[in-house]
Amino acid sequence: MGEHGNWIHLPLVFLAAAVITVPLARWLRLGSILGYLVAGVVVGPSVLGVIDDPGTILEVAEFGVVLMMFLVGLELEPKRLWAMRRPIFGWGTVQLLGSATLLMALAVLLGFNWPVALVASLGLAMSSTAVAMAVLAERNLGRTTAGQSVLSVSLLQDIAAIPVLAVVPIVAASGGAVEHADGNGWLEAGKAIAMVVAIVFGGRLALRPAFQWIARSGTPEIFTAAALLLVIGTASLMHLVGLSMAMGAFLAGVLLAESEYRRELETDLEPFKGLLLGLFFMAVGMGLDLGVVVHHPLLVLAILCALLTLKSLVLVVMSRLMGMPVLERPVFVILLAQGGEFGFVVFQLAQAAGLIDAGQNSALVAAVALSLAVTPALLQGADRLLVKKLAHKHVPHGAELDGEQEAPVIIAGFGRYGQIVGRLLFANGLDATVLDHDAEAVESLRRFDWRVFFGDATRLDLLRTAGAAKAKVLVIAVDDIEQSIEIAELAKENFPQLTVVARARNVQHYYRLRELGVTLIERETLDSALMSARSVLELLGWEPHAARRLAWRFRQHSVEQLEVMLPLYKDRAATIAAAKEGRQQFEQLIAQERSQARARRPQRHSWDRDEDSGDN
Repeated sequence: MGEHGNWIHLPLVFLAAAVITVPLARWLRLGSILGYLVAGVVVGPSVLGVIDDPGTILEVAEFGVVLMMFLVGLELEPKRLWAMRRPIFGWGTVQLLGSATLLMALAVLLGFNWPVALVASLGLAMSSTAVAMAVLAERNLGRTTAGQSVLSVSLLQDIAAIPVLAVVPIVAASGGAVEHADGNGWLEAGKAIAMVVAIVFGGRLALRPAFQWIARSGTPEIFTAAALLLVIGTASLMHLVGLSMAMGAFLAGVLLAESEYRRELETDLEPFKGLLLGLFFMAVGMGLDLGVVVHHPLLVLAILCALLTLKSLVLVVMSRLMGMPVLERPVFVILLAQGGEFGFVVFQLAQAAGLIDAGQNSALVAAVALSLAVTPALLQGADRLLVKKLAHKHVPHGAELDGEQEAPVIIAGFGRYGQIVGRLLFANGLDATVLDHDAEAVESLRRFDWRVFFGDATRLDLLRTAGAAKAKVLVIAVDDIEQSIEIAELAKENFPQLTVVARARNVQHYYRLRELGVTLIERETLDSALMSARSVLELLGWEPHAARRLAWRFRQHSVEQLEVMLPLYKDRAATIAAAKEGRQQFEQLIAQERSQARARRPQRHSWDRDEDSGDN
């Protein structure tokens, strides 16, 4: 009975603390993460002492981070991940080594010996993947330049986990002489690389057939169980070779990013991720030793200030060199300037190896935990001060949405394509709410008396403010294909009454929009190309009405052919075969119409040349 009471005691405490503190934190505009951290501090050993073993809880709660990284991987196709290899290994390395170098230099100047300075700086240079990804998801910033850059740096930190952990025993065993270390570090690195290769190639061969077989069983709970098994299995394999479990789950997600089961996996795992991620943040709060903060406040404060200041310095320089939009830099800097949960592991290992004592370990852990706690508050401060100040510096007065709009039409993107749509609507007395995320373009358009608002339409809160809950039509005219897809997904999931009219940059973009259920799509180059083709036909002798009819028939056939090929577009061979067949059918159809036209015209008139006179 006692064991049963203890079992039910833990979830009761966690749920009660979360239900009370998280809504309160959101009401105070501090974010849910800070609410979870405060809840953990309150129920932890430093305050109420309801939970006296936060370390065990943290090990279980880490699975929330693992699930989160799996879902992040599901949003990142392999080709996109490959395209990010340079920022991952380039800028990620700059952040890690740059931050560690500055922190180590400061520690040495303050009189710490270099082994202690090295280990402490490496632990502090890491950032919290959990906090960063959770904030990006909460603010819908994952696809922005800052969001992608944060992901790149976080991935490099996960990859660097094994060499960082290898440094600690090497330094301890050699008394600071790294060159005398044995080859165990290289052996562990080799095992890690081999495991990554095995997961990637094995997953590509086996995952999709396995999920097809499981899906055919028709039991949803088994499909969910299989998804959890995949996440836990890949995380365990990475853990065996000393790599981050989150890294293994991320790879599994990337391997399934292009599969037809992606949406179902997201739906099944999202509830688990949210609860366990909240438990993780609560466990971090429980681990904060307020006794150290009370007895050594200056030391903890000094470490915290050095951590945030020096890392921010590196990140500010990086954001400038990366060409990141000014309004996105505060989020990038703040999310990566904090410490990370991986630092706890490094400091614990360093204490076990005799490099640092218990007091130093506690002070470092307290500083990292406080950096996690102040991150949401810093973000709120940036929103209210820095971002608003920068926005008003570049965006003209009145260009920000200050209340919910009521126009029946929303136009997302007001470049060369969106302006044509807007001009026709405005010329006919129709009102529209126009959004564009380019501050300079907004300022330029407002000089011509266009009523354009500054904002990113991939943000759900901004769409709501733009009136998406009441509007009838959403015109997606943005240049970026990924942003276009994300806006369409948000509209379909959150505003079912909206009819989406979209611009497609190319055929692949068309297909992706059709998969989301968008039916009113226009390829931006089709009609302009057909107008040019009509001009060519007329110059070669076709009558204007005949050239116009041929262009219209081609357009009709092209749209019909795209619909025929829609189920086949992921199969390259089938797509090519269908395209060839469609082209032959169209040529045969036009040839047949020319023959019928000749039969109906026994006489030629100077005022009506035969439409096939260009065949000579």
